[in-house]
Amino acid sequence: MEDEATRAGADHSPGQTAGQTPGQTPGQGPEQPAESGMGRRAAGATGRGIKRAGTATGSAATYTLRQARRASRAQGAGDSGLYRLIELHAFNAAGDAAVAISLAGTLFFAQPGEARGQVALFLGITMLPFAIVAPLLGPFLDRFSHGRRWAIGSTMAIRAFLCWLMADAVATQSLAMFPVALGVLVCSKAYGVARAATVPRLQPPGLTLVKANSRISLAGIVGAAISAPLAALAGSFGSQWVLRYAFVVFAGATILSVLLPARADATAGELPVTLSGDRKKFRVPPDVVFALRCNAGLRMLSGFLTMFMAFLLRQHPLPGWEGQTTLLMGLVIGAAGLGNAIGIGLGSVLRRITPSITVVVAMLADATAAVVAAVFYGLIPAIALGLTAGVAQAMGKISLDATIQRDVPERNRTSAFARSETLLQLSWVIGGGIGIALPLIPKLGLGVLAGLMVLWTVFVLVRRPGQDQGARPAAPA
Repeated sequence: MEDEATRAGADHSPGQTAGQTPGQTPGQGPEQPAESGMGRRAAGATGRGIKRAGTATGSAATYTLRQARRASRAQGAGDSGLYRLIELHAFNAAGDAAVAISLAGTLFFAQPGEARGQVALFLGITMLPFAIVAPLLGPFLDRFSHGRRWAIGSTMAIRAFLCWLMADAVATQSLAMFPVALGVLVCSKAYGVARAATVPRLQPPGLTLVKANSRISLAGIVGAAISAPLAALAGSFGSQWVLRYAFVVFAGATILSVLLPARADATAGELPVTLSGDRKKFRVPPDVVFALRCNAGLRMLSGFLTMFMAFLLRQHPLPGWEGQTTLLMGLVIGAAGLGNAIGIGLGSVLRRITPSITVVVAMLADATAAVVAAVFYGLIPAIALGLTAGVAQAMGKISLDATIQRDVPERNRTSAFARSETLLQLSWVIGGGIGIALPLIPKLGLGVLAGLMVLWTVFVLVRRPGQDQGARPAAPA
């Protein structure tokens, strides 16, 4: 025994322990060569690289946030408090994007036979309340306009609460999802009305109302663009987590609403406005009514395309695009979003916009694109229709804002914005309802859309106010 141990020890060089192979350092096992040190060094280098990347990403995010805040405060927006409304709208758009992703995943991507019926039911539930809300919401805001900050904050807080409830309803596939989603939608539209009425109160002297609204809209696009991938990431843990993410966003927006400047509640010198012939109140000038009619047609087309094309492209994809429905829908429907961003960008950079010409051009462009898409149905005409609809809607809204700014005296302007926003939202819902009601036959559906747009364009142009029907002289903006 001793002789065997002595021979075993003699086989090792000095400083080597038993079981250690030549060239192996102490502390290494027989299965761990010296390369393990290189592995540790590589892991350390990787960790340092990740740390540097995280630091760089954080620095980039901080820089982007700092630049965004600086842009929101430019041209007097920081002094007037408009920047707070800009930041609030970014949060609002972020929350709405999350809700839209959740509803799309729940409704539009259900079984083909069920999805359309679910959305039809949802729109049916939606249209009836809006028929009641539309004539009542504006007067309600007029009566309680001294608490506009709290009105905006309430729309955010209620949406946060409803999103939390809807998360549970989506997880259990409960029918309670529909009335809760309706409440979220109504609060979203109420926010749009309240925000439009608040903008003139926070308008800085060096910024026109057109550019102020364009800047707010751009903030909304940025907020939605940032929020969409975050909501999609939350959805990877379950559809209900998208709505819980929306709950957090709307909760933050509630705090921002309360932090709006006190000027948002100022009502000195304001009077209610009406579209009727009540002579005790200021009546909207004919040019504003004309711009509203044009924009109603643009919004109706937008609602129609959103609903009709979403189901048409899924159940009847274009030839050669079978099996690529998601990409196809992204190209066509995404073109409308891109067009909207382009239109808002044009409103921010163009030095001069002639509203009366712009609304007519936008309406004619939409009607022409609809006719072309109906006659030559295909990928390119469909994308062109979506892009045209997006640009036209954005430019039409900017022109409407400019017309209200020019023709409606400052003391009436807030109420005019409230009623115009309500009308436009109702027009979108009506267009969406028509898109749901029509059969999914491409040329039939688009042909009906084209016919409606042509008829509406002719009606609006025939009823266009003449030069002798000019608006009542307005106070300088």
